[in-house]
Amino acid sequence: MEHLPRLTFTSSGDKKVKKVDYGARHAQKLELCRNLLRKSGENPFESLSMIDAVQRLGIDYHFQEEIGTILSKQCANYTSYGDCGHELHDVALRFRLLRQEGYYVPAAVFGTDIFINFKDTALGKSTKELSEDINGLMALYEASQLSIEGEDILDEAGNFCKQLLKSLEKNLDDNQVTLLIILWGILTTKAWQDPDLSDERVELTKPVSFIYLIDDIFDVYGTLEELTQFTEAINKWDSADLDQLPEYMKICFRALYETTNEISYKIYQKHGWNPIDSLRKTWASLCDAFLVEAQWFASGLAPKSEEYLKNAVVSSGVHVLLVHTFFLLGQRIKKETENLVENQPGIISSSATILRLWDDLGSARDESQDGRDGSYIEYYMKEHRGSSIKDAKDKVVDMISDAWKRLNKECLSPNPFPATFTKASLNLARIVPLLYSYDDNHGLPSLEEHMKSVLYERVSV
Repeated sequence: MEHLPRLTFTSSGDKKVKKVDYGARHAQKLELCRNLLRKSGENPFESLSMIDAVQRLGIDYHFQEEIGTILSKQCANYTSYGDCGHELHDVALRFRLLRQEGYYVPAAVFGTDIFINFKDTALGKSTKELSEDINGLMALYEASQLSIEGEDILDEAGNFCKQLLKSLEKNLDDNQVTLLIILWGILTTKAWQDPDLSDERVELTKPVSFIYLIDDIFDVYGTLEELTQFTEAINKWDSADLDQLPEYMKICFRALYETTNEISYKIYQKHGWNPIDSLRKTWASLCDAFLVEAQWFASGLAPKSEEYLKNAVVSSGVHVLLVHTFFLLGQRIKKETENLVENQPGIISSSATILRLWDDLGSARDESQDGRDGSYIEYYMKEHRGSSIKDAKDKVVDMISDAWKRLNKECLSPNPFPATFTKASLNLARIVPLLYSYDDNHGLPSLEEHMKSVLYERVSV
């Protein structure tokens, strides 16, 4: 039985003011939900729906133990008995939830019969009938986004569902459209939502700010000679070589030096590990990559597209961001994992590739940078004479898809990183399309629409 919130009374003149103990009420609600999750474990697909609901609400961090127990049991049932269900929605939901948690479930769970039957049935339905099964379509589409190399059935399923969902959009009512937006985007926009990680979120904004700041120094302000000296100082981690540099570069270096030392000290205090060597190496790698781009621009020489991409994966700044993330999370830190994150493991390079290629695919061009920023599309077209911009964009879209498959595989167990870090890497890649879908006015209408739907709009479900 749910208890009522505790009430307290304080005097305000002659009046008594009633106060609700919201902390106690919150704890009671969490316990109620926890008990429901435990009971739902008796019904396999009811428990999956419950997990899906709390994840979409962004409150799953309260129930990690219960969720872990349920999904472990679900995986064991599949491994031992091949029990994956027969309804497409249930099969797709289980597949996605298990893969999101790092469990390997083969795409064969969909089976030829399950998907082909769904496809034949869907093609025979009217638009109105299909619009009544948005959840089923979305479940299969979301499952298809977790494919790895060689899973052709998931690629086919994803393309099929995407076409159906696009054709349905104009026939949905306002509530259905808003619900579709939320279902499509809410998992994308949630990252590090645990209130216990508030300090870590604040610390992470600092390297992000420096990435943008240093990028502008290389792209807009510095001469090649100044940038070379600045990069040497970053590599040496020593301000002694800054004498000949402009004052703004000196200020930037000192601020970066002090901030990185502060972050390292906080991590050492909390987790007993000083990551200063790893952090400074990431800044050196970033500036080295920025300098290569500056040298290309100064020489007027265009690199080969693959040479550009290899360097651009580093200059994206993702390595810097995720190495900071790894140490701030403070889990499973040891010499082996420290060496791994320093050397651009697949989980980092795949996320960086996705970000860089999405950026290059974007429609907005920053005119203030005087054309210093190259792109994979530009260099691909120079390298492949006669290819159209559509050919180049199609090539980039395929490369993004391949990078996603590599990232999905990297996040499956066993891997050397804690689940919190693999999820952070995934969430970074997931939010990239929202951050780089510019319009002609350099705005981000997709991101704005997602935020409005999450924060302001009510949906009748």
